[in-house]
Amino acid sequence: MLDYTKQTLDNGLDVVVHEDHRCPIVAVNLWYHVGSKNEQPGRTGLAHLFEHLMFEGSAHHDSGYFSPLQQAGAAINGSTSCDRTNYWEVVPASALDLALWLESDRMGYLLPALTGTKFENQRDVVLNERRQQYENRPYGMALMALMAALFPPSHPYHWTTIGETVDLEAATLEEAHAFFRTFYHPGNASLTLAGDVETGPALARVRHHFDEIPAGPPIPPVVVGAERVTPVTLASGTPDGIRLVLEDRVELPRIYLAWRTPRLFAQGDAGMDILAEMLTGGKTSRLYRTLVHERRIATDVSAAQGSRELAGWFCITATAAPGHEVDELEQVIGEALADLATAGPDAREIERCRTQVEAQFVYSLQSVGGFHGRSDQLNAYNVYTGDPGFMAQDRARYRETTADQLRELAATQLTASGRVALSVVPHGAADRALPGSTVAGVS
Repeated sequence: MLDYTKQTLDNGLDVVVHEDHRCPIVAVNLWYHVGSKNEQPGRTGLAHLFEHLMFEGSAHHDSGYFSPLQQAGAAINGSTSCDRTNYWEVVPASALDLALWLESDRMGYLLPALTGTKFENQRDVVLNERRQQYENRPYGMALMALMAALFPPSHPYHWTTIGETVDLEAATLEEAHAFFRTFYHPGNASLTLAGDVETGPALARVRHHFDEIPAGPPIPPVVVGAERVTPVTLASGTPDGIRLVLEDRVELPRIYLAWRTPRLFAQGDAGMDILAEMLTGGKTSRLYRTLVHERRIATDVSAAQGSRELAGWFCITATAAPGHEVDELEQVIGEALADLATAGPDAREIERCRTQVEAQFVYSLQSVGGFHGRSDQLNAYNVYTGDPGFMAQDRARYRETTADQLRELAATQLTASGRVALSVVPHGAADRALPGSTVAGVS
C-alpha cells in the first residue's frame, strides 16, 4: 500500500503526491484521459500525433521540450494507448519547478505555438513510425488485422492507436486544435509527484503553475452501443470462429488466436491474466513446455490479456518451428485449452501464477518514476477507478481467483467459435494458413 495525498484543484486537475526521501529525485507523471478510443472513424491517429506535438514547444517555451530538462539531468518520455496519454519526467529535486512549468505551459498554452509547419512535420514523423513499426516490420500488421476482426468498424478499438494512414494524411491543423481543446485540459488530467518532496509545499507549487489554466469543456462520452461492445465473446456464427490469413515478408508461419474478454477490472479480467501466465509464463508453463520444449514444433509462444476500459481481448501467439505448420500449433493449443476447460488447473499451478503476478506488482514499486513506476501506478488507478490507492483491491483480485473460476473462464471465454484465428504466412504461401482462412483486411 502506497502512502499518498490527493487533492483536486478548482479547475478539475487531480493532484497526487507520494513522498519518498531515499533519493533526491522527483517523478512528475501526467496522465490525460484520452486515447485512440476517443477518436472517430475516419479521423484516427490524433491522440498519438499529439504525443509527438506536445514535445515541440509551447507559447512560453517555443522550442524542443527535451533540451532544458536533459540539461538539468532529467529522464523524459511519453506514450499513448487506446485509453490514455501520459508524459513523465524524473528530475533532480532541484529541477521540479522547471518540469512543472514546462508541463503547465504545454497544457495551458500549446496552441499558440502549434503551427502548420510543426503539425505537418510531426505528421510525417508519425507516418514514418507507422511504416517502421507496422508496415515494414515482420508480423507488424497482425495487430491491425486482429483489432479490425475482433471489433466492428464503429467500435473505438477497431483501429490501432497509431491511426490509419489515410486519416492521418487527411487531418487538418484546425481539427488538431479542436481535438486539443476538447481533451488536453486540467479537467481531464491527473498529475502525480512521487519522490523527494514535502506534500504541502509540493501541492502549493502545483497550484502556482496550474491554477490559472481553465478547466476546459466536459469530455464527450465515448458512444458504446450494445452492438459495439457486447457480447464479450465474438459471435462468428461458425464452429471455428473467424479464420484469416495475412501474407508477409516472414520466413516462419505464425498463428494468433484472439478472443473478446472482460474489460479492465471487470469480473474475470484478473483470471484471464492468470490463465495467460499459466499457459505461457515461463518454461514450465503448459504451452511453452509442450510446444517449444517437448514437441519442438514452435520457436516461441506467448499469451496476454489486453485489459482495456471498454472491452478486453486475449491473445495466444505461436511461431512455427522450421518444418512445421500453424495447424499443428492450433491443434496442440486447442487441446491445452480443452483440458483447462474440463479439468481446470491444479493448486500448484495457481500458486505459481499468483506468485509471479505478485512479483510483478512488487517490481512496479521499485522505482518512483518511468513507465509502470509508483507515480505511473498511482495515476493509472486514479484515472481508471478514481482511487490512487486501488492497488490493494487490484492485488486482491488475483489472490481471490479460484480454480473453479479459472476453469469456467477457459470454458466460456476461450471457445473455438468465439475466436479470431489469424495465420501470418510467407508471401505466396497462403495455402499454409489454417484451412478455410480468408484474406485479412488491413489498411
